[in-house]
Amino acid sequence: MTATGTGMYTPRPGAAPLPRMIAAQAALETKMLLRNGEQLLLTVVIPTLLLVLFSTVDIVDTGAGAAVDFLAPGILALAVMSTAFTGQAIATGFERRYGVLKRLASSPLPRWGLMTAKTLSVLVTEILQVILLTVIAFALGWSPQGNPVAVLLLLVLGTAAFSGLGLLMAGTLKAEATLAAANLVFLLLLVGGGVIVPLDKFPAGAQDVLGLLPIAALSDGLRDVLQHGAGMPWGDLGILAVWAVAGLAAAGKFFRWE
Repeated sequence: MTATGTGMYTPRPGAAPLPRMIAAQAALETKMLLRNGEQLLLTVVIPTLLLVLFSTVDIVDTGAGAAVDFLAPGILALAVMSTAFTGQAIATGFERRYGVLKRLASSPLPRWGLMTAKTLSVLVTEILQVILLTVIAFALGWSPQGNPVAVLLLLVLGTAAFSGLGLLMAGTLKAEATLAAANLVFLLLLVGGGVIVPLDKFPAGAQDVLGLLPIAALSDGLRDVLQHGAGMPWGDLGILAVWAVAGLAAAGKFFRWE
């Protein structure tokens, strides 16, 4: 509102500043995500149960050392995938089906601003996941080591890679197909991505292929740093960077808002 010469106030219509619009949309996206019971099951409950179960029960041979030292990095990678890929793909797919994205696209918030808000919501959720899983892992006897900057880079690039793939799926498939495909991919990568079962348990030929998957690069990179104290895992970072660029570029090109 602006003041006039007589002391009265007149309306001053117009969109809010772009950063404020993005922040408001990100807060809304985060609230919706945290209120969704199915999403909470996928993003919080399942990774937590897997960490506790496989750390306390001798089901899978994780090699020398405490099982939690091997499992914690892989579960952190799984948490990133569950939020940035599976959860985001399903939520965005149904928003697209019900016309939510079409309506938001006609608002003052630009489309890239909406995608930025969704990405911020994913990052907020991941921070909460990482804190929770780290606390639980410490309670189970986890003793991480290594460079925190390397861990941060891996998590950021992993988020970008899975976010691009999730948006690509949500923007090209029907909502029901996205729901089925995202959950199927989640289960397949949980088993074959080095999260719980070490990649060296697979045949040699399969190891080379599985090692190029984003979940394998993220879990192996985190494990090299946090379990073995390695320096910057450039190979795994490179794989994640390629997936991130390819996924985000494809999502930007092929995403259909209607």
